[in-house]
Amino acid sequence: MLHHNQPSGSPWGGGKQDPPNLGEVFYTILHHLKKMLPGGRNSSFFIPLIIFFLAIIFWTCFYTVPSDSVAVIQRFGKYVHIVPAGLHLKMPLGIDTAEILPVKRQLKQEFGFITPMAKNPNQSPRINTRRQETQMVTGDLNAALVEWVVQYRISDPIKFLFEVRDPSETLRYVSESVMREVVGDRTVDEVITIGRQEIESEALSKMQQLATKYALGIRIDQVQLKNINPPQPVQASFNEVNQAQQEKEKLINEARRDYNKVIPLALGEKDQRIREADGYRLKRINEAKGDTVRFNALLFEYVKAPEVTKRRIYLETMQAVLPNIRTKIIIDERANNILPLLNLNDTQGEPR
Repeated sequence: MLHHNQPSGSPWGGGKQDPPNLGEVFYTILHHLKKMLPGGRNSSFFIPLIIFFLAIIFWTCFYTVPSDSVAVIQRFGKYVHIVPAGLHLKMPLGIDTAEILPVKRQLKQEFGFITPMAKNPNQSPRINTRRQETQMVTGDLNAALVEWVVQYRISDPIKFLFEVRDPSETLRYVSESVMREVVGDRTVDEVITIGRQEIESEALSKMQQLATKYALGIRIDQVQLKNINPPQPVQASFNEVNQAQQEKEKLINEARRDYNKVIPLALGEKDQRIREADGYRLKRINEAKGDTVRFNALLFEYVKAPEVTKRRIYLETMQAVLPNIRTKIIIDERANNILPLLNLNDTQGEPR
């Protein structure tokens, strides 16, 4: 049991000793208060009030930090330390305050639209400024309504709480300023169509630089463009222009498709015919050269033995010609009449 004459080096009664049982502390305090009240032990009027007061003290001693957060402890407004997730004790009755920050959760801010049932109070824009923060002027002096989202995390709880008065609101101003600068450097066609990714990358880089410069204690993870539309009075005309541009791109793509289909085929046929012509040319040249070599060889043999070569040429010619002749009649060169030798009835229907 805790005694009144113990040293008061710590809230639990001295030095670095382990804290006693909370029930013992409660009953010891109640015992001493009863002695201090008028009437001593018989006084029962103030007991419920004392119990209620002690319950408030007991209740304000405990606090819980969620698993994705940390708590920054302040004693009379002065920073003390940071505690991790879990159940913890602190000085009661507002002496210690615990500011819980979701450092492991990805937060976001929306510009130009509102997500229903959002838990983060700084996520959605105010109703009266939602329309104004999306109205921007592009580099070619056209107007556009730009909606985007900034996703971020609390990287330094100390800077987030103590360096800037309202870091979440400051981040909104930084994001809006950077987005107006980036959009103002591009034409309206780039903003709406092909330049979205470049705008997101450039805006992310500049927002990170400003968040570091202003010591917001925030790390920006992503900037994502949502809807980008022209102002309502010119939206119909702008849609017609977009449709015309899309039709133009469609016709260009169809023409390129036909070009890529026909031209390579024609080039392939051209190359094929050139190769066929080259092959035929080489074939005829080689055949002519072969015939020349053969003729020269025959001439050489003919010069050495004319009669033998002449007879050989004759026999080779007959050997090549006679198999193609279906009807053959061999007669003596001294015969004057060959009609009796022809059987016209048998050979009339045969091809000659």
